[in-house]
This record gives sequence, structure tokens and C-alpha cells, in this order.
Amino acid sequence: MSRKILFAAGEGLPYIKTGGLADVIGSLPKVLAEHGNDVRIVLPLYQGIIDRHYGELERLGRIRVQSGWLINQPATIYQAVTDGVTYYFIEHQGYFERGALYGYVDDGERFAFYQRALLDMLGFLDWWPDIIHSNDWQSGMVPLLCHVCFGGDERYQRIKHVFTIHNLAFQGNFGVEMLPSCLGLDYYYFDNGSTRFDNGISFLKTALVYADKISTVSPTYSSEILTSQYGERMDEILRYRREDLWGITNGIDTVEWDPQTDRRLAKNYGPKTWKTGKAANKAALQKELGLEILPDTCLIGMVSRLTEQKGVYLISQKLREIMSANVQLVILGTGEEAAESAFRWMENEYRGRAVYYQGYNEDLAHRIYAGSDLFLMPSLYEPCGISQMVSMRYGTLPLVRETGGLRDTVRPFNQYTGDGNGFSFYTANADDMVYTINYALKQYYDNPEGWDALVSSAFATDVSWEKSALLYEQLYDQMLGR
Repeated sequence: MSRKILFAAGEGLPYIKTGGLADVIGSLPKVLAEHGNDVRIVLPLYQGIIDRHYGELERLGRIRVQSGWLINQPATIYQAVTDGVTYYFIEHQGYFERGALYGYVDDGERFAFYQRALLDMLGFLDWWPDIIHSNDWQSGMVPLLCHVCFGGDERYQRIKHVFTIHNLAFQGNFGVEMLPSCLGLDYYYFDNGSTRFDNGISFLKTALVYADKISTVSPTYSSEILTSQYGERMDEILRYRREDLWGITNGIDTVEWDPQTDRRLAKNYGPKTWKTGKAANKAALQKELGLEILPDTCLIGMVSRLTEQKGVYLISQKLREIMSANVQLVILGTGEEAAESAFRWMENEYRGRAVYYQGYNEDLAHRIYAGSDLFLMPSLYEPCGISQMVSMRYGTLPLVRETGGLRDTVRPFNQYTGDGNGFSFYTANADDMVYTINYALKQYYDNPEGWDALVSSAFATDVSWEKSALLYEQLYDQMLGR
């Protein structure tokens, strides 16, 4: 049964990306559209989209957006169709044509405008979704705005709302004056506690209160966020809404991430040709990065933001122990200065055996996934994670901490049954991580048949969006009473 679904998000591929949210927006709607649904996405028209895609966009017209006493400005609506999915873009030069997507002092005002504009856009288009699927704080006020600001319009009141938490740590917390000034809402919604967080308001908390259903990006993370350890001070309201909370594991775009067709690789390969394919990519990666070309040495790769959340300090404090083993280590990423400094030291200290590439390089990331033997991902918490699924898609065994989506997607090697598709450790402890690295190395060097079986199991792991899309359709149908 076809459904009309509008995705609201602060970013989305193939147009703009800063993190994993963009991957989801670029993949899940496409699969839902393939299932026969009418799926559309609305994004702000950022400078980065204008620079790369403006010629592809069709101008639909202009609307006036009035929200509170501060916002009374026009927005121009653009459209593009990609992979069967219609994208809408909301243009406002002052708010969105900037060097970055987020991190500005007026972010609350910017995304208040975006959310009110996307709701006004529905009347302009005369297209009425069954579901608005909002994602993260940038669209967290949509359920409340739809309910209150369009209270007399049955077309808006029929819309159901699902809100997906991609990372609970990012909450969109702003001053209480945002309610009347930019959102057109009475202080009543602060006084009754539904928007209140500390002495201000939270876009994310508001979504947790007013959305019909809440989802997050893995079953384990949906349980973790009910606790004070992982709940980012939202655990109380999440426990209250637990009957409406779904944990649905993300997938990846298996067309974009396919070693059999990836043009960035030195040699394409698949589940039956991975030995020669990975050997060629490993040699090419070693040559490209100035590593010693050692085909039999285990190459450990990591592609990550270098933040505490990603477990980078578990690595930095144990670099000497890690490098005392027969390994090569490649790290690609940027982030906190302390981590970057540690990895620059690593490269200098272990020249020819370790490389740190500061920054992000999409082409190199693909080659690291293909050329590595192990992929390191020791996150302190990880709502879902994409890198571990990409690494399995490329026949590279993930080594992860058992948290969130890492626990849900990586089955640790069982030496007695041979089962597994990677390696894992439970405690956020650097010694446990090093122990697991050494355990994995023992399998690599001393148990080649077992290692090969693990690689085959990694290739066989279903990391597509197909199963998850079906679960989202079940969620939508439950909301619609079907």
C-alpha cells in the first residue's frame, strides 16, 4: 500500500553531508520509493548545494514565511528528482548561504525558519503527506508547529509525525525567547514543560513530546538511551515514551559502497575474488601512503571523526603497545587537537608503518576500506555507525566496542564455533581494546582458515536498507491505523 512520506532533515546525500544523517537521507527514502511509496525530502538550500548542484534545480516559486514577530521573510522553493525521490530546497540567502551548515549563534532562528517554511510549502505545493518523518533537532519542532500553528486546517491535522534520533547528544537547545520571536508559540509551551530544558527550550525534547512515534537507529541504542549513562538527560522523557520508541538499524547504500564496481579502487573484487582483489588494493594503498609494501603484514584502518565519542583516546594512549605488534596502521580523519597531535606523533615515530591523514578524503576512505585487513572502531557510544557496515561490505573485519549499532551489526568471532563477522570488546577500556587487537592478530597470523571464513561471513552480512525499510513501513502503517 502506497504511502506519502515527507522527510525533513538538516542534510542529505547526494546534495550535502557533514555526518551519518546525510547517508540515511540519501539511502532510506530511495528504498522506500522503490517499494512504491511517494517519498519526498526537504532540505535548506545551503551554499554547498548551490556551488555543486544549482544547475540541476528547478525553481518552483516563492512563499512568505511568517513565524513569530522576528521572522517575516520570503523563501524560494526549488525542486530536483534523484533516484525516484523528489527533493525540495528552501532558499534563504542570509540563513543558509554560509560556509558551514551548523554552529552559528543564530542556528535556532535559521532552523525555525526552515521548519515553518517546509510546513508552509505544503499549501503552496498542494501536496499533503500521510507522514512527516523528521530527523534530529533541526526538524524537531515540526510536530508541535504543525499541531499548533495550523490547528484550524484539517489537512495539516491529518498528518502523522515520526521523529528519528540519530545522535541524542545534539539537541538544539536555545533561549526561551525563541518561542514567541521565531516560532510563533506562546510561553504556555515552556510553562507546561513540553519544550522546557534547563532554563531554555530544546528542539529535540519537543519532538520527543509531540511526535506520534519516535525511532532511533539501532535496537541496542534504543535501550541504552533509556538510561542516565546514555540518555543525555533525556532519559526520563524517553522512558515515558518507551512504548512509542522503535529501534531500527540503519543500512548503507550498497550501490555507492560496492567493491565490485567502486571506481576508486586499484582492483575491483567480490566475495569470490576478494583474496587477489584485497591484496592488490592493499599494495596500492601502502604505496600511495608511503608505507612499506608488506603483503603479509596486517593493515589496520580507521576512518573517523577524531572525538572522544569515537574512542580515539583509547587508541592514542596505547599507540606504543599497538605498534609493538606486527601491524601497519592508517588513520583518516580530523577532530580534537589532542587526538590529531597524538596521531601526528605516531606517524613520525613509526614512519613507514603508520600514517595519519589529517582531514577527510572520500576517495582515500574507499581505498582504506578496501586495502585494510582490520577496521578499528572503538566508540564509547555509537547510535548506529556506518563504517563497520562499509568495512564488512569490503571484506575488512571490523573490531568494535559493543555499544549501540556496533553491537547489533558485528558478531564477534567465536573460536569454538567459528561463527562471527568481526571482533569486539565490551568495556570502554584501552587494555581490553589492545587485548582484542592482539586476539584478532593471532587469528590473522595463526588461523588463516578461520580468518578466511570470517571474511566470507562479513561479505555475507546483509548491510542493505531492505529489511530496515520494511520495518519503517510497519511503523508508518501502525501510525496510520492500517
